[in-house]
Amino acid sequence: MKLSRQTTLRSQATVTGVGVHSGLPVSLTIGPAPVDAGYIFIRTGLEGADREVHATADAVIATEFATVLGDREGPLVSTAEHVLATLRGMGIDNATIEIDGPEVPIMDGSAAAFVAAVDQAGIVTQSAARRFIQVLKPVQVAIGDCVGEFRPFAGGFRAEVEIDFANPLIGRQSYCFDLSAESFRREISRARTFGCMNDVARLWSAGFALGASFENSVVFDETRLLNAEGLRFRDECVRHKVLDVVGDLALAGLPILGAYRSVRGGHKLNHAALTALLSDRSAWRVVESETARRSRNVAEVGSSTVGGLIAPAYGPDVS
Repeated sequence: MKLSRQTTLRSQATVTGVGVHSGLPVSLTIGPAPVDAGYIFIRTGLEGADREVHATADAVIATEFATVLGDREGPLVSTAEHVLATLRGMGIDNATIEIDGPEVPIMDGSAAAFVAAVDQAGIVTQSAARRFIQVLKPVQVAIGDCVGEFRPFAGGFRAEVEIDFANPLIGRQSYCFDLSAESFRREISRARTFGCMNDVARLWSAGFALGASFENSVVFDETRLLNAEGLRFRDECVRHKVLDVVGDLALAGLPILGAYRSVRGGHKLNHAALTALLSDRSAWRVVESETARRSRNVAEVGSSTVGGLIAPAYGPDVS
């Protein structure tokens, strides 16, 4: 096993689409960034100069329907979770994400298009050792009957996600996921966002789901799945929740060595749990890859290869 070093993209790659909530066209370009830069969103198309925001937990300004990043002047980029999940899931430490609209394009509702963009751009190894946030003790938060908990785990990063929807076609699902570039690509990246038709009026009245369609969301009514092509996985809904977890926790700024358990959670819970962890300096430490490898022989996280409007389940942070 090679010593784990930081990675970035070899070149740029661009995707275009519409925002699922805004319905507006948008172009997004991922590209290289220097050592220790992390993930930097560059918002273009604004009056005056471009604005930058580092994708960290303290840049989150809203979580009700999506993860929204901003600064003192207001929101800059919404629905950041799928592209962030791709960068973290594919083992990329440093990247720029240039975007010319207020929302990351939804594409087909999954991270598949962003994985393809990463493949197009390529991944290169950088000179510095990869650093991790290692969880040292359990940290738990609860919002009503939703629970998020970090705990130590001697095996990289693990997500244990459970959802429980009143809709009988979704119901209760659970998934345990150990993160690697290969497992992210195979098990999680193609899982699409999902929702129920009876949520349409509520989301529209809140100004959301304006760009949602059967081409970018899995849709259920009370008795059937409405997408003609069916599900990509039997448990696609909970797999998509895992995708959101990977993206929301990428806002830690470094890869996490530990396990995260989510019960009936969403963006709000993920952010609250991450904030609670980072706020407790006795609950974690930063380790470099050599230290992590000695303490656990941790596996390499990265890879050198690498219709009609409906309502997606971005809204109320309860599953």
